[in-house]
Amino acid sequence: MSTDTEARPIVEMRGITIEFPGVKALDGVDVTLRGGEVHTLMGENGAGKSTLIKALTGVYAIDGGTIVVDGAPRDFRGTADAQLAGISTVYQEVNLCTNLSVGENVMLGHEVRGPLGIDWRATHREAARHLANLGLRLDTRSLLAAHSIAVQQLVAISRAMVTDSRVLVLDEPTSSLDRGEVEQLFGVIRDLRDRGVAILFVTHFLDQVYEISDRLTVLRNGKLVGEYPVAELPRGELISKMIGRELDELDAISRSADRDIDRAGEPVIRAEGIARRGVIEPADVDVYDGEVVGIAGLLGSGRTELVRLLYGADRADAGRVQVRGRAARIATPRHAIDRRIAFSSEDRRAEGIIGDLTVAENIVLGIQAKRGALRKLRRAEQDAIVDEYIRALGVRPANPHALVRNLSGGNQQKVLLARWLATAPQLIILDEPTRGIDVGAKADIQRKVAELSEQGLAVVFISSELEEVIRIAQRIVVMRDRRKIGELTSHDIGVDDLVAFIADEQSPPDSQPESPESAA
Repeated sequence: MSTDTEARPIVEMRGITIEFPGVKALDGVDVTLRGGEVHTLMGENGAGKSTLIKALTGVYAIDGGTIVVDGAPRDFRGTADAQLAGISTVYQEVNLCTNLSVGENVMLGHEVRGPLGIDWRATHREAARHLANLGLRLDTRSLLAAHSIAVQQLVAISRAMVTDSRVLVLDEPTSSLDRGEVEQLFGVIRDLRDRGVAILFVTHFLDQVYEISDRLTVLRNGKLVGEYPVAELPRGELISKMIGRELDELDAISRSADRDIDRAGEPVIRAEGIARRGVIEPADVDVYDGEVVGIAGLLGSGRTELVRLLYGADRADAGRVQVRGRAARIATPRHAIDRRIAFSSEDRRAEGIIGDLTVAENIVLGIQAKRGALRKLRRAEQDAIVDEYIRALGVRPANPHALVRNLSGGNQQKVLLARWLATAPQLIILDEPTRGIDVGAKADIQRKVAELSEQGLAVVFISSELEEVIRIAQRIVVMRDRRKIGELTSHDIGVDDLVAFIADEQSPPDSQPESPESAA
């Protein structure tokens, strides 16, 4: 890691301005990338991050400002110009040829040539050398499709470094990776940083920002908010700078989580010893009116598997379920919907939004399915429902006729939440509702969940961000190795306490370990 006195600018972007018809996407933005630093670009969706990256990599021509590389002004007229200047990009959706071998992907366009054409033996040897430079030992002749997304990300980085790139842009590289894969990627990033490469990193995960970054730049509405050493900018201040407002709203959410819940009566749902052989061990779960129950654990701990049994998306082969004290058979989602239980999947693209339908059509889909094909919603009724939830959830743009695929991830998530709220559920299960969306949209969704719970709705809330679970939930069910290991109340614990409990290093006060009988 370079210090301020050691770090030398490789790229200086000064006064960068880009205009599209009717909108100024970037307005006089400055960014400096130094060798031997990880520089993170932060901002909500629409802040200008993608536009800035495309200006740096030659995808967009700039309308104003200058780009200086090694002290000399450069005029990038395309991506080839940027690559010749030593600037490479690895995007969130890996741009590789999975039908080719690992070595062919690493050396694509830079194959070793001999008198008779491509020398494949030498090409694979060179590919192996470049992979080894990143600490990777892969069979270069193996098909890329046979490898995980994490390995494909590393192959993409290796390909970018074939040209001895001095600036590497990583756009949301960790969005599809688990914790172990993220650590492997971060090891490669640190190695490149220590070799003097300037790395521009884009992510929505605040934990990762503070783990890997040396410096960060915050954009808001196409303008520069500021550049900061990460060590000097607390998380709360970073969030405030990104969303342009103070954190009173998040404090209000935390106060909502401190509410006392009346558990004297019957819970909305009670599952006892619910399990699925080979998938999840028997667990007890109950949720009361007005309560948010968080489910925490590492990726693969069984969080999603548990809630899919509660909803009937997967069929339990052990245990029993009661809804408001009465035995209930929930073997399919239809059974759950009939009992006013809603479920928003973590995979909103495959199991949530329908991209070719409009915002309005996506919102009314749930209530129409509940009514059945023969009881069509009247147009006036549809319009009233759609208008109510677009306003209540702050969907942007507020155009019911826009195709939902054209909305940002945060607004797509709001449309999904609107769909289920329109069915008037008594319990809603939200699996990673804030994954991959910007901080402002996260705050909006957290605030809405808190409001709904205060109005009496029962909520099950899953998030990989432990701070978010603690902020929003009154109780936390902790999962490890596909079994429930206990429960915590969120009043008096912090993230470190929860991490230690998940890791089985300690049991914080107020923990309620799973009984041997229910875990058997």
